[in-house]
Amino acid sequence: MTVRVLIADDHPVVRDGIRAMLETQDDLEVVGEAVDGAEAVRLAGTLRPDVTLMDLQLPELDGAGAIGRIRENDPGARVIVLTTYDTDSDISRAIDAGAIGYLLKDTRREQLFDAIRAAARGESALSPSIASRVLSWARSDPPGALSGREIEVLGAVARGLSNKAIAAHLCISEATVKTHLLHVFAKLGVDDRTAAVTVAASRGIIRLGP
Repeated sequence: MTVRVLIADDHPVVRDGIRAMLETQDDLEVVGEAVDGAEAVRLAGTLRPDVTLMDLQLPELDGAGAIGRIRENDPGARVIVLTTYDTDSDISRAIDAGAIGYLLKDTRREQLFDAIRAAARGESALSPSIASRVLSWARSDPPGALSGREIEVLGAVARGLSNKAIAAHLCISEATVKTHLLHVFAKLGVDDRTAAVTVAASRGIIRLGP
């Protein structure tokens, strides 16, 4: 069986490199390339690839948002995140959005090939460091741990979004945003948004910067 792959990455050199690697395998075929999240959603809908390789940091619509929309349109879609980012926030958002795999860009090519084949069979595909972290989450939910949604809200706060903007972005009410923030404050032991972002960033819960 040939596995049809869609690549979503905003860097031409990265797309070219991934395509060149995949073309060395007789059973892997690149059927399309997307330069931003919105195009990834559109191409996933029209091309119906067996597996989509998705970067997280994309223009127009970020990787997690694109994964969510692809999965809304096709619940059976299989998306592997291929990124350089490995914070708890990044991993949590991607998995919550429906990613079947999460690989770092320093993954060996053989591991990438195997991960794509596994995803096409409906199996999860995680980098070893990511797998151990996800397993630790599954084994325990320590007191004070933020939920995936709380991390998502706090990440939006870190990007400078207002409660109204966060509510619109996440399709929830402003009251719900405020409730999530109150829970975050209590769990982190802080009293305001700035302190919450600072503490969360220092613990690796969220990532600051562009």
